[in-house]
Amino acid sequence: MSYQALARRWRPRHFREVIGQDHVVGALANALDQDRVHHAFLFSGTRGVGKTTLARLLAKALNCKSGVSSNPCGECSACQSIEEGRFIDLIEIDAASRTRVDDTREILDNVQYAPTQGSCKVYLIDEVHMLSTHSFNALLKTLEEPPAHVKFLLATTDPRKLPATVLSRCLQFNLRALDTEQICQNLEMILTSEEIAYEKPGLSTLARVAAGSMRDGLSLLDQAIAFGSGSVMKDQVREMLGMMEDNHVEKILDAIAKDNASAIVQLVKDMGERSIDYIAALDEVLLTLHDISLCHVARDALEAKGADTKTIIDLAEKISVDDAQFFYQIGLYGKRDFAFAPDPATGFEMTLLRMLAFRPIDVDSTSIDNSPNPETSEINSRPSSRLSDEEDQENKSTKKSIGRDNVDFSNPDIWAALVQTSHLESIARELAMNMAPVSYDKNVLSVVIAASVVGLHNQQRQTAIENAVTEKASQSIVLKIIPRTAEVSEIETPAVNGTRHAKKEKSDAYESLMKDSTVQEVIERFDATVILESVKPGNQRG
Repeated sequence: MSYQALARRWRPRHFREVIGQDHVVGALANALDQDRVHHAFLFSGTRGVGKTTLARLLAKALNCKSGVSSNPCGECSACQSIEEGRFIDLIEIDAASRTRVDDTREILDNVQYAPTQGSCKVYLIDEVHMLSTHSFNALLKTLEEPPAHVKFLLATTDPRKLPATVLSRCLQFNLRALDTEQICQNLEMILTSEEIAYEKPGLSTLARVAAGSMRDGLSLLDQAIAFGSGSVMKDQVREMLGMMEDNHVEKILDAIAKDNASAIVQLVKDMGERSIDYIAALDEVLLTLHDISLCHVARDALEAKGADTKTIIDLAEKISVDDAQFFYQIGLYGKRDFAFAPDPATGFEMTLLRMLAFRPIDVDSTSIDNSPNPETSEINSRPSSRLSDEEDQENKSTKKSIGRDNVDFSNPDIWAALVQTSHLESIARELAMNMAPVSYDKNVLSVVIAASVVGLHNQQRQTAIENAVTEKASQSIVLKIIPRTAEVSEIETPAVNGTRHAKKEKSDAYESLMKDSTVQEVIERFDATVILESVKPGNQRG
């Protein structure tokens, strides 16, 4: 006898065997036992959650020779025929392939005839939302007032595409996606019954990949059994699905915790040699970060999941709960942008490198009261161009003062000029451009970091800024990060200072341009207008 797929062999034969749809099963059982069965039902939900199965069980309950009830015998000719798919009075229609109105009319022409084998004729229309508008119109009248011996069972994955006139004529049941634990328990029961060796972590992986669909879970289980030569083991399942090994995830997160970019690049290269699915790999990293967060805030929940608690605890000692949350958010953004990456390997590697480049602040939490928010943390300001000797007189005088003794570097203009002319690059420059000076005393400059870039701060970048401004000012400057308060929130950062001066320069250039006699002549002769945004400081005539 030919092999029958697990999804078919283990299809529920009774309402009590249906998993995860108690709210629907209970309503149907009550309707059957009380003999209050509506003439039209609509089952909606994602793929593989039991829509067609429930419809067939309902057809069996309506046609069982023992009478209408929620517990059909399963032994009579009607029950056996429905299970074997040869019951004449159960008409299954695939709406995806029969969308024309002529097909619908052909079906409806036979509605008036009495059932042949059973007591009730059942029309099961799968993916009913695929019917054309004309087909729905042809169906409406019969759906509203069918003969007493006819029941309509409609199934769809997208009920929003159904006309309201159809929805109003049906009892609607929304089937839920199954959770990972429900799928895993069912797979475990099946393998135990089939006497097939397995490892529970492998089943958990299959259940997670099934994404709420029991049918997908069973199809994956069939594939895993074949791949594993008659057994379902964790490592074989991961290899089949193109996932990373657990220790690879641990190595990646360990490298991130140690700020080791070289190790990350090498690990990604190793993954490429093994043809790892990078999207699945990023999912593995995200799931592990989730477990690390659970370990920090709810270890009992982590242990209840059956995760590798020893590995997660070890990682949690290296990655704080704030870091885990931030890395998780970066990972989500990286997954969203995968489609735009030049290739999956680059997208995956860049996501990991972002976790290094923009990791949360690592100074004492009492130093700054504005914790980073990964969702809204953007660098809104951009470095202004370095000041030159040809700039306005105010900045010239400010710049000349840098390097003198007893300079008050808490002056926003002086601090801005110092930062803008210092040899700072990349993230350290961006961070310095968003430090507002508060006070300066004995070579110690107290600054407040703008909330939008507070997550960029770490001791390494602070040291780089101190070295750069010390070199430029020719005197030692030590930075002290202080909490952000209402009193200091209005102090100007170099980025804001640069923007303000740029606006002033543009305004001055505009006024100078408008005073030019040639410009005035052109305006009068051609009825012209000078657009402020088009004026570039430095290009006006002297």
